[in-house]
Amino acid sequence: MTLPAWNDPDLKAGTMVRGALWLVQVVGEGNTFNKEQIREAFPGIAQADRRIRDLRGYGWVMLTNTEDATLTAEDQRFVKTGVLVWDPMARRTATPQKAVSNKERQAVMARDHYMCTICGISGGESYYDDSNQTAVLSVVRRQTVLPDGGEETLLATECKRCRSGSAGSTARADDALAEIKCLDSGDQRRLLRWMERGRRGTTPLDRAWSTYRRLPADARDELRSAIQG
Repeated sequence: MTLPAWNDPDLKAGTMVRGALWLVQVVGEGNTFNKEQIREAFPGIAQADRRIRDLRGYGWVMLTNTEDATLTAEDQRFVKTGVLVWDPMARRTATPQKAVSNKERQAVMARDHYMCTICGISGGESYYDDSNQTAVLSVVRRQTVLPDGGEETLLATECKRCRSGSAGSTARADDALAEIKCLDSGDQRRLLRWMERGRRGTTPLDRAWSTYRRLPADARDELRSAIQG
């Protein structure tokens, strides 16, 4: 299918469709754009940026600085094309995703114990490797391959840093199941206990190492000297 030009004056389409074509033809996947560029592309059209945001409901992936730590507050990154909304048939057969409501967001975060499901950090907690950065949590939609091979879009809590690193990626429960089946029975039982507790078990040695790693470099040197006698 030949794409219509986003700025063709004869194109009978709304701003969302024109915005989708503009993203594909002008911005390009992987590149950034901002509101000023949208205003220049669609002069005199109120809320053109909101119409472009509506594309997220059709599976288009666009990240802000809350999801991609490399972006400024003004920029967004166009990551992935979704439903081809300029194709009337594709658009009619697609089911737009609704925005996550505040009620859903609170329920998901409570279910996930207000912790990032990837790295386990809590909201407002400092990262061990960067004490000047605190975790900001959000609820995201993750395309997920289930253990039986079926696919479903599920909600999960992620921190800003992990979301930046996993943007657009698919979570694969089938791969996880295959890895688990390769473990011996003892390790499988241990993993199941971690799953039931909702956290990984640690040994005294693990905890000592973690405590040591949190120390400033000079304090680590002093600690090593103290242990070596």
